[in-house]
Amino acid sequence: MHRSLAALAAALAGLGLFAGGLAWLLNDPRPPAGADRGTRLYYAYCVECHGTDGRGSWRAALFLLRPGDLADRARMAANTDRYLFDLLKHGGAPFGRPGMPGFGPHLSDADLEALVAHLRALGGVKRGAPGAEPSRGNREDPVSAARSRRG
Repeated sequence: MHRSLAALAAALAGLGLFAGGLAWLLNDPRPPAGADRGTRLYYAYCVECHGTDGRGSWRAALFLLRPGDLADRARMAANTDRYLFDLLKHGGAPFGRPGMPGFGPHLSDADLEALVAHLRALGGVKRGAPGAEPSRGNREDPVSAARSRRG
């Protein structure tokens, strides 16, 4: 009887360690204390796929997703603030990035602008001129093109 009680205690301890480790692993990261609005929004909406440093997370890799590297200075410099704003607001489907969800229904324009500012900081790129058109080679912004076609 003493032996089965010890085995039960060991099994419960092992189960507790497993559950605690799993909870620690799956716990969402928290923004640093005193973080600005853009950083808090990034942690709330983006960190699951892009990771805390913007290079991607293991969670995205687990589902075979390859989110854009937001810490890539050259890549971030190639995109204007307007392009990033539209990508965040409308999602990636209009831009050929179907895995990226749109946050327009959930966030205000001011929140999206704060998020763009945080993305710029992650990529080490200064903010572009407000209202600048997307700079994606010779490609037209698909959202603006669709709006102009509708009239």
